[in-house]
Amino acid sequence: MSSDPFQNLDPAQSVKVLPRHLAGPGPASPRTAWPFPFDKDWSLHQPEEGTAFATSPCLRLWTHLALEPDKPCKGTWTIAANRVPFGPVAWQITLDATTPVELLHDLHTELLDLYLEDRHSDRDWLYEDETAPYEAYAPLFARGWSHSVKTEGTQTFLAPDGRGGVLHRYATTGSDGPTWRAWGGYPSEPHWQARFSFGTPTTLVAAFTASLISTEPVHRTAQDVPFHTRRHLYVAAPAPAKQTTGPLPVAPPPKGVGLGRSL
Repeated sequence: MSSDPFQNLDPAQSVKVLPRHLAGPGPASPRTAWPFPFDKDWSLHQPEEGTAFATSPCLRLWTHLALEPDKPCKGTWTIAANRVPFGPVAWQITLDATTPVELLHDLHTELLDLYLEDRHSDRDWLYEDETAPYEAYAPLFARGWSHSVKTEGTQTFLAPDGRGGVLHRYATTGSDGPTWRAWGGYPSEPHWQARFSFGTPTTLVAAFTASLISTEPVHRTAQDVPFHTRRHLYVAAPAPAKQTTGPLPVAPPPKGVGLGRSL
């Protein structure tokens, strides 16, 4: 069996792959990543090609895509919240445009849920989240991620393949850097990164890490799978298509991981 399970596939062949952190970005478009009800009360602005904004009805929450094809990260997704419309940013999340779109979608879905809960509650969940940090990293242990702690106040979780990670600054007391950082690839040369600033609701981080380790395969075409990660991917349930060799290796079915949260 070849070490590259994609080499004998037609470039347009559709497959399902795992793990997510090595699958490549996929169709990184606003409509794919944003689950917001634009036909109701959320606003969508696309002032120019490669740029898009989404804003909540209260104008305190916004998310932005700026594509930059010439850069290694291909651009940036930014999510931010202001305590008052057009006021200073209270917290911010930035993600490379090379981040797998499924992670972006699940993060924005949780963002919408949190916004709706905040809207219909007497609590300010967007700014006073009470989710404990372990909610974001405990599921990593269940998937075999390693754990190391430094006395400087950081702890790092690495994927079993060593090509993905989550860093948590647990001793931070200010906003001089991200409280959480996640990446795919080696830490020194990641394929994508996500950064969560001080004050970001831990609920959103937990949704992101749950999506990161989800065992639900993601859809890609063979040509969309990055060459530098394809030898480290499992192919699960490939779609029927003409092949020049025998069947693809199929990943053993792991136990599923839910994307729910608790506050």
